[in-house]
Amino acid sequence: MKRLGLFLFITAALWLFWLVFVGNLDPQEMLVGAVAAALVTLLRSGQPCLLENVNFLNPRRVFMALAYIPYMIWAIIVANLDVARRVVQPRLDINPGIVRIKTRLKNPVARMILANSITLTPGTLTVEVSGDDLYIHWIDVHAQDSEAASREIAAGFEKYLEVIFG
Repeated sequence: MKRLGLFLFITAALWLFWLVFVGNLDPQEMLVGAVAAALVTLLRSGQPCLLENVNFLNPRRVFMALAYIPYMIWAIIVANLDVARRVVQPRLDINPGIVRIKTRLKNPVARMILANSITLTPGTLTVEVSGDDLYIHWIDVHAQDSEAASREIAAGFEKYLEVIFG
C-alpha cells in the first residue's frame, strides 16, 4: 500500500510539473501528461527513492512545505537587494571567503534542498557538501566560526526543512 501511495504521489507531482510547463489545460495535453508521468514513474519504480521514508500527508509538513516557498522567495529578494547595494556603492563593500557550516539535517534530500537554496540566494554559493558540513562561498564573511555562519546562512532554511523531512 505504501508503494502504491508513493507511486501515485510521484506520478501526480510529475503530472503537475507537466501541466505547469505546458501551460494549457486542454484535455489532450492533460491526458498525454498523465500517461507520460505514469510511464516515467513506472520506469523508475525499481530504483530506490529517497522520499520513501517521508510521510507527506502530515498536515504540519504540508503547511511547512507551503510556507517554505514564500520564505525562499523573501530570502532571495533580500539577498538580491543586498548584492545590488554592494554593486552600486562607490566602495566595493565585500569580504569574500569560504565558510564551513554544520547542518542539523539528516535526510539527504533535505541536505540537497538546503545546499540548492543557499546557492539560489545571491551572495552565497554551496561549493561542497561533505557529511554534515557544507562549504559556502560567501560574498561578505563576517562570521568566522562555523556555528555563527550556520545560524546566519542556513538556520532559516533548516527550520522548515527539519519539519518537512523529519
